Amino acid sequence: MHLATLLMIILAAGLASQWLAWQIRLPAIVILIASGLLLGPVTGLIDIAMPPEELTELIGLGVAIILFEGGMDLKLGEFRRVGHGITRLTTLGPLLAWLLGALAGHFVAGLTWPVAIVLGAILVVTGPTVILPLLRQARLNKESASLLKWEGIVNDPAGVLLAVLAFQYFTVSGEDWGTVFLSLGKAIAVAGLLGGLGGWLTGWFYRRGAVPTHLKPPMLMVLVLAAYWASNQVQHEAGLLTVTVMGLVLGNMQLAEREPLRHFKENLTVVLLSVLFIVIPTQLDASHLQAISPSSLLFVAVVLVAVRPLTILTATIGAPMRWQDKVLMAWIAPRGIVAAATASIFGPALVEAGYPEAQILMPLVFLVILATVIIHGLTLAPLARRLDLAAREENGLLIVGANDWTRALANELKELEVDVLVADGSWYRLKPVRMDGIRTYYGEVLSEHAEHELEDEHLSYLLCATDNDYYNALVCKALGGEFGHHRTFQLAPPRESSDEQRRLTLQQRGYFAFEPPIDAYSLNHRLREGWSIQSIRLSDIFDMDRLAEELGQPGEDWVLIGSVSPQGQFSLYSRDHSFNPDKDWLLVYFASNS
Repeated sequence: MHLATLLMIILAAGLASQWLAWQIRLPAIVILIASGLLLGPVTGLIDIAMPPEELTELIGLGVAIILFEGGMDLKLGEFRRVGHGITRLTTLGPLLAWLLGALAGHFVAGLTWPVAIVLGAILVVTGPTVILPLLRQARLNKESASLLKWEGIVNDPAGVLLAVLAFQYFTVSGEDWGTVFLSLGKAIAVAGLLGGLGGWLTGWFYRRGAVPTHLKPPMLMVLVLAAYWASNQVQHEAGLLTVTVMGLVLGNMQLAEREPLRHFKENLTVVLLSVLFIVIPTQLDASHLQAISPSSLLFVAVVLVAVRPLTILTATIGAPMRWQDKVLMAWIAPRGIVAAATASIFGPALVEAGYPEAQILMPLVFLVILATVIIHGLTLAPLARRLDLAAREENGLLIVGANDWTRALANELKELEVDVLVADGSWYRLKPVRMDGIRTYYGEVLSEHAEHELEDEHLSYLLCATDNDYYNALVCKALGGEFGHHRTFQLAPPRESSDEQRRLTLQQRGYFAFEPPIDAYSLNHRLREGWSIQSIRLSDIFDMDRLAEELGQPGEDWVLIGSVSPQGQFSLYSRDHSFNPDKDWLLVYFASNS
């Protein structure tokens, strides 16, 4: 098969698997691995005619980009809030997981000590490639999510480095501890130099305009790959630690281009994950699958119910963490792309070094990946809700801007048992809202404080309703990715319909709520004239058409705000989106009391 055809099949299968996983609400890695197994060992459609060493090097480049992107997501502000737990999880945690995993590999899976010790190190990793999508699905509170995210991203290179050192000890250095400690020192030094200093210098040059804006994202990708390659020349597999440190440094610098750079990496990561999780399973063949035995399945069970819980509970003894977080983390530890890639590297290498039982390394790791991703992916959200660590189902409204009209809307939604939260930077504007018993957030919604403290995971819509149209647009664009741009709305500017040339384009703002030209001034003015927020239930006799007949011209005589379905699901109305409430739906509208 031609290389171009093969590449197109891999890309199409990978992205189709991602889309299917989103549709059926399963972790994407499950569908990707299944697709890889189907296209590789089962049907033989994908056969990559490339030496294993070269394929491994290409896989390593993809993993480097993924880990760098994960490092950019780590915020030092999160560490300051939950550092007491993160420190234990990223220092004691990897060592305990390594020890217990090696014991399970030897006594349960029946592996020799060298292979068991390398396997234990590989299974230290939990992986941002799996953790981050699961966190988005589960809507954990921000402190619990930070613990899982930091552990996953930091422990990935730690586990790889432990596997490298164990491999070198048994195969290269002739079981010489001096060589092992020298290798560890070299890995840390090169990560600090190329990752830490290199990342800071990159940010320093970017700040000063030494690189044009359109070249910054692609040039950063090349610099990351160069740092990864150079680190590996100094110390085998030190590159993953380097790129993680580099991402952490750049992600916490005050760069004006931080968000565009991060979005570029996120998009690239989606494609890389789609490709890697298709390619790696294709390397399994019938001999690998035949090597799986009952002891292998027992080993996976021990990893799930003994190794992980003992690791977390021991590492966090005396740590000032909530017991609910300890229980959650003792259960949740899905493995991802780094574990798979590392196993594909060291399995064949150990076989060549004289450890034939290492041929089971890759299928064992894939078993652990499949088991943890499926089981933890399906149980994370229910367990988090049971422990009161997760938001309820998405249903509610975040209102940015406290004024008389938004206060009236919030009170009506509260009466209808719809979750509502009002955010504003003025303590005095929020005071009457707080007095009504409505949840509020005092502060700037775009601040770092809000990123850590504003609990909005359970809310489904955003309405920016301040009297500053450009601020409304800024908030909509900043939070559109979190809520979904189709659920991100702002009030229209005055004279919107008659001043087409002066308005912001849709790419620069949110969708307009209600019927333009409804703006903040007109809503508050009508409220003072005696209008009020009202609700009515539709029926077979009294439907939308009948309501419109009674109330008059939409936007002039009344304003449709939204609806609440019979199941209690809130929807905000916009002329830009279809809106078809039916019998037994509650309509929320703004009209005169007369």
